[in-house]
Amino acid sequence: MKKSKVGKTLPMPGMPPEDDTLGNIGPVSSGLNLANHFLIAMPSIQDPIFGGTVVYVCEHNEKGVLGVVINKPTDMTMEVLFDRVDLKLGAGLRSSVVDEPIMFGGPVQDDRGFVLHSPGGRYSSSLTVTDDVAFTTSIDVLEAVANGAGPARMLVSIGYSGWSPGQLEEELSRNGWLTVAADAHVLFDLPIEERYTAAIKLLGIDPLMLATEAGHA
Repeated sequence: MKKSKVGKTLPMPGMPPEDDTLGNIGPVSSGLNLANHFLIAMPSIQDPIFGGTVVYVCEHNEKGVLGVVINKPTDMTMEVLFDRVDLKLGAGLRSSVVDEPIMFGGPVQDDRGFVLHSPGGRYSSSLTVTDDVAFTTSIDVLEAVANGAGPARMLVSIGYSGWSPGQLEEELSRNGWLTVAADAHVLFDLPIEERYTAAIKLLGIDPLMLATEAGHA
């Protein structure tokens, strides 16, 4: 996968600086727009990075595609992340937050942080994808969380998944991915290990049958 330049972000520690390009680029010329869709890796894909993954697509435009893997946790927790970016934890911080794992969002800019979350609040570098999902690359969202505020639903990743113009379309033509309209419940609420199966079920497909078919391809 090529490292695309979709979306500037910030280093970790630090999370990104203000980025005026988010959401300001025109639609993709092919007319296909998979923003707010899940990309589900076909069971036949044995790629060490994307095998068994579900990717949430944040942007799809003429510059390429930006997405975040939502079901591949790292060894890092929110508590470790707060320490790395030197954020003091407020008394109002929910105790469960510190133990939440950070996702491996993808191989692009894998030293930087990205946050998918429920909309609300004003953050310096943020893109509202839908009424249920926003994508923020500035540290102020983590500052709000550390102080006991911030979004009610959140997924934090290190790195993102990027495709250059036409690259994802080519992979789709080779049946590398299934696509389906995203569900915020799957994105934010389900246990990590259930997200792949749940995303496939959104297509009305029995995951066991899909695995069997892929195995005999």
